[in-house]
Amino acid sequence: MIGNLEWSTLQQLWWLITSLVGSLFIFLTFVQGGQTLILTLAKNESEKSLIVNSLGRKWELTFTALVLFGGALYAAFPLFYATSFGGAYWVWIAILLTFVLQAISYEFRRKPNNFLGQRTYEVFLLINGTVGILLIGAAIGTFFTGSNFRLNDYSLVQWTHPLRGLEAAFEPFNVSFGLFLVFLARVLGTLYLTSNIEDADLVARLRKSSFTNLLLSLPFLLFVLYRLITMNGFTVDPASKVISLVAGKYLDNMLSMPSVLAMLLSGLSLVVLGAMLNRFTTSRRGIWPAGLGTVLTCLSVFFLTGYHNTPFYPSKTDLGSSLTIYNASSSHYTLTMMSYVAILVPFVLAYIAWVWRQMDSRRLGFEEVTGDSKSY
Repeated sequence: MIGNLEWSTLQQLWWLITSLVGSLFIFLTFVQGGQTLILTLAKNESEKSLIVNSLGRKWELTFTALVLFGGALYAAFPLFYATSFGGAYWVWIAILLTFVLQAISYEFRRKPNNFLGQRTYEVFLLINGTVGILLIGAAIGTFFTGSNFRLNDYSLVQWTHPLRGLEAAFEPFNVSFGLFLVFLARVLGTLYLTSNIEDADLVARLRKSSFTNLLLSLPFLLFVLYRLITMNGFTVDPASKVISLVAGKYLDNMLSMPSVLAMLLSGLSLVVLGAMLNRFTTSRRGIWPAGLGTVLTCLSVFFLTGYHNTPFYPSKTDLGSSLTIYNASSSHYTLTMMSYVAILVPFVLAYIAWVWRQMDSRRLGFEEVTGDSKSY
């Protein structure tokens, strides 16, 4: 059945798959959000270790999801991978560096005779949760605002800005989107830690922090939504394949794809619901509606950039070099073979869910941290 699908259908299918992987990655950044709380919410070393070890059970999932997202883009849309990773390499190097700091910090934070000191590694975790997520948000923001590249007849990329991708962090829309993701990660971090930690005082502080960070995220979210409604956008003519800049493109996408608009609004509502449950009730399950809301919100963002004749990686330097899911994808044969492999993905997700349930079947307390010689 998969082998009978048309190339355009496979291209749309794989934009859906890569968007789902990217959205799951954003959900898993609750680890990064939780890391930013170590130096502010924890009142003593025991509480710091409790937070670190709670997040330490999941930090590898976030890194794996990021690598999987990059791998899916490389396999399904290799021209994007070559253009972005080959041209805007400074921003990707900076992002990956923060994740290297994260991995080092979990492994060496409490090692004996640690010459850098425990606090240094806690600062590294803070950098990963703030700078790393901010830059990821700025990179995603370029799907709307465009990047400074052009492609020649042989699809070789020429980046026209000396900062090689870091210039995205100076665009107000990109920065606002990145800061929204930072505070969203902090909200998700508080919700996850609330569900996973058995300490009344720390949980009480986490509940207050979840609502505070939700409020802090709102100005950046409102600015992003305002710009999406009012900004010019990039469109491709389906007949001539000519790419142009038009007014109200992303608003038109929302109105032309009401299911995507509904996904965006329901996703944001679920995030708010999760934070409200955590702050104003005794429930510890706020992470699940907020997590689902995060995935739905991010899916709608990716859909706005990839579907409805929209270049998902527009070029500000040369509109004709802009990338769509059609001109940047792999061949029909490659996408077909990948689709057969993708059938196994639900089984992998089921296994991850089972492992997650086993790991979190019991909330983490001081006894487990102090009694485990292999704790972080």
